[in-house]
Amino acid sequence: MGKYYVTTSIAYVNADPHIGFALELIYADVLARYARNHGDDVIFVTGTDEHGGKIAERAKAAGQIPQEYADAISNRFRELTKTLLISNNRFIRTTDPGHEQRAAAIWKQLKKDIYKGKYEGWYCVGDEAFFTDAEVKANNGICPAHNRPYEKLTEENYFFKLSAYTDSIKQAIKDGRYKIIPPTRRNEILAVIERGLSDISISRPKEKISWGIPVPGDPSQVIYVWFEALMNYITVLGYPEHADFKRFWPADVQLIGKDIIRFHAAIWPAMLLSLGLPLPKKLYVHGFITSDGKKMSKTLGNVVDPFEVVKRYGVDAFRYYLLRHMPSYNDGDFSQERFKEVYNGELAHELGNLVQRTVAMAIQYLKGEVKDVPPPEHDMKAYEEAIDACRFDQALEVLWGQVRGLNQYIDEEKPWEIAKAGEVDHLNEVLAYLISSIREIADLLAPFLPETAAKISAAVGSNKLQSINGTLFPIKKQ
Repeated sequence: MGKYYVTTSIAYVNADPHIGFALELIYADVLARYARNHGDDVIFVTGTDEHGGKIAERAKAAGQIPQEYADAISNRFRELTKTLLISNNRFIRTTDPGHEQRAAAIWKQLKKDIYKGKYEGWYCVGDEAFFTDAEVKANNGICPAHNRPYEKLTEENYFFKLSAYTDSIKQAIKDGRYKIIPPTRRNEILAVIERGLSDISISRPKEKISWGIPVPGDPSQVIYVWFEALMNYITVLGYPEHADFKRFWPADVQLIGKDIIRFHAAIWPAMLLSLGLPLPKKLYVHGFITSDGKKMSKTLGNVVDPFEVVKRYGVDAFRYYLLRHMPSYNDGDFSQERFKEVYNGELAHELGNLVQRTVAMAIQYLKGEVKDVPPPEHDMKAYEEAIDACRFDQALEVLWGQVRGLNQYIDEEKPWEIAKAGEVDHLNEVLAYLISSIREIADLLAPFLPETAAKISAAVGSNKLQSINGTLFPIKKQ
């Protein structure tokens, strides 16, 4: 049995879950389910990132202490994993005592690459990040993401020698030891690294930000939230001594959004190299989602609530739309009208109709007992290669080619006419081929649409076919 370790980024608890993180969870879930189906021993981790000034600020505005605020939002992310049928077997919180203890231990292990120095720069609490003079000038001194002025800070902080690892990271990416996909993201981060990586500030004064993990040996400073959050990928495995860490690291795939690529493709590899650890095998960087062609905002009223979509259309319809109609290697758009078209056309009509009329004909003409169902014969290499490359849209395109081909086969063979002519053997042969192919589709769909795959398997998986109650894709009335 092989091992497979897959992680999402951990969601920052400054707001309720949104569709972008739902997309990342679903992508990771497909990989985890696919690996399990192939017999691998899987650890699949997601979780929440809970320290930092922004959280303290939000908590104060809500009349709560930071831990209460973080608990409430973190629970919403747990609810999202359940709603989306995410099969993660671990959920890490950076306020977990185990993470905090191991993060402090990691800091000590990195000590040879940490030094104290004075930092002067422009800071945005909303981003929990510093910005260069050029970035601040380009934005006229106002952070565009948070519509608030940058703060000019001069502080004595701890620094990490990121610059020392520029060449090692660049070489690991170029020779494929650290594979970054899609290629556009690989090229983007390589361009940043080619210009040279600068040492980074990795702490803040406790008097400025109290909500964080204290720097070991210096309680006047707290570990910078982004630096500490990255450690979760190994603290959750029990770094350094636990058997899980020794068996499952390095990660097979780490999934992130394109806005945090620098942290994961430059800073995180440098931290690992400083610790003497191997780099993750693959980093998959997904795009953003707009709503009806516009950036989502409460002002525009176009925010897509994953909970609401699932409540009305079911989890698999939501999963399918994101997996097939969000470009795996680019940004995508969620349109309510397009969603309904896909739901009615591709799901209800093409897949639902294929399964239900095949089962209905087998029950009507052969009492549900179809003999000599052959093993599937389709070459699924393109499907497997697409999943390996995190091209989820292409993998489903391969499957839907089969779905459409089988619907065409039914229309051409006309089993109802064969039954009318009394050609029982020929009818059995046609239905046996259909059932074999539908069983295969159910197996291949399982990582993508787990509920639907289970329903199909229940209907066609045994020697005696079973009717499907209602439809595969019922819409709940509002």
